Amino acid sequence: MGVPDYQTLMLPSLQALADGSERTSAELREMVAKAVGVSDADMELLLPSGKQGLFANRVAWAVTYMAKAGLIARPRRGVAVITDRGRSLLAEGLDRIDGSVLQRYDEFNEFKTTRHDRDVTPPAQARSGWRPEDVGSPSEAIRALVEEVNAAVAAEVLERVLAQPPVFLEHLVLRLLEAMGYGGVEAISEHLGGPGDEGLDGVIRQDALGLDVVYVQAKRYAPDRKIGRPDLQAFVGALNGARANRGIFITTSGFTTDAKSFVERIQARIVLIDGPTLAKEMVRRNVGVEIRDVHEEKRIDEDFFAESS
Repeated sequence: MGVPDYQTLMLPSLQALADGSERTSAELREMVAKAVGVSDADMELLLPSGKQGLFANRVAWAVTYMAKAGLIARPRRGVAVITDRGRSLLAEGLDRIDGSVLQRYDEFNEFKTTRHDRDVTPPAQARSGWRPEDVGSPSEAIRALVEEVNAAVAAEVLERVLAQPPVFLEHLVLRLLEAMGYGGVEAISEHLGGPGDEGLDGVIRQDALGLDVVYVQAKRYAPDRKIGRPDLQAFVGALNGARANRGIFITTSGFTTDAKSFVERIQARIVLIDGPTLAKEMVRRNVGVEIRDVHEEKRIDEDFFAESS
């Protein structure tokens, strides 16, 4: 069934505490996982950061929100227990507990107000009815917002590149490849594009003596003009002429299936980068874009508070 979102996990989390016993975070996760049928494989899933389990994160947010509403108390580090308010809510026999239920309680509404939720939804999501609460957990909501904004920036980046002359792309890709770490710290890149370039727009020398090189070809094509097998055959021929066997072919459009199959079968090592990947990497490596704002997600330092206990 996959991992339910944090709001769906609120009711089973509260039910797991219904007997009044204090539960550690690990005990609570185990009980909730069994109640909702989360598989062992799904329990192993991680957040994109790779630093926390997806299920653990969502249960933690479910507990946090219910604690803010006064349904759960946390008497000690990593321990949760139901409150009288929590028992009263369970006695109502609700089929689901979510943000709309928690809004009954002034403490929760005050918490929501101090989180400045009104400022986190971009106009695009607001028009489509998207809300941070619709995502698996608030941590994932933040990431989803950032990813959507970056995707929009990437689309605009590609449009800007297409509006520039071809030589702009030739210089751009060398800068991007350096930012991506091609060749290591001693890499030396050189633009080769122009008359007599013999089909090679740039080269990255991965050592000071130039014994190990990677050649680059860049094609600024409209999205409907795909790179086909003949283009790549010409590129391989140019590599052979330069006595090289490694190259990177970058385009603002894409590659045909035949072109991709050709690259997989040849001995030369060719990396293909299409338009969407180019734009995504430019955003990721801050090439042609700048950081507008930085948001820090923070959590309690349990060791800090444990020192005084």
